[in-house]
Amino acid sequence: MKHPAYATMAILAFASVFPASAEPKKLVYRDAETHDLIVKKLRVNQNIDPMKSLLPSEGEDPSKKNQPKDLISSSDIISFNGVTTLVPKRAIIQMPEAYEDRLNNHSPGNKVIGWWDFYTLNRGWITTVEVTRVQAEGKESLAEEITEGFTKSRNMIIATYSAGPISMLPLKEKEEAKTEANTEEANSQQAIR
Repeated sequence: MKHPAYATMAILAFASVFPASAEPKKLVYRDAETHDLIVKKLRVNQNIDPMKSLLPSEGEDPSKKNQPKDLISSSDIISFNGVTTLVPKRAIIQMPEAYEDRLNNHSPGNKVIGWWDFYTLNRGWITTVEVTRVQAEGKESLAEEITEGFTKSRNMIIATYSAGPISMLPLKEKEEAKTEANTEEANSQQAIR
């Protein structure tokens, strides 16, 4: 059995939310869309071509510029113990002489597997170095501690980004210094003449 005090409080709360003098709002009813109307709207929307509003691009198509000829020409092939994998060119940072016979020496009948599976099988002689995207682009050099470790290591060292092999471009500072030295030398030779 409920207490009358609770019932009184509920009535007062209801009366404060919905006062008796308020006029009830009139409901507005809309017709539901029919199947035919929905199909008509769909056809209108499908006939709108967003490509017509785009301006044509100017210049050379960037997707056709600098395309590799094929996967093999842009990769180094590492083979060992009946399995083979591909890594991008310049991903191998250090290649000891003891392992040179394992590079680009694919034997017919070797099973081609992905990088991660190959690395798992051959961790004993392969070391990976995780690099940043900036380092891979050649805008930043590797830390000195890491490069000092290369000289002590007897393993093949491969650069990785997010656990996958990645090409390491040469440092741009060195390239810029070479071009500046070449231009200064050319200027000095012209001054001598």
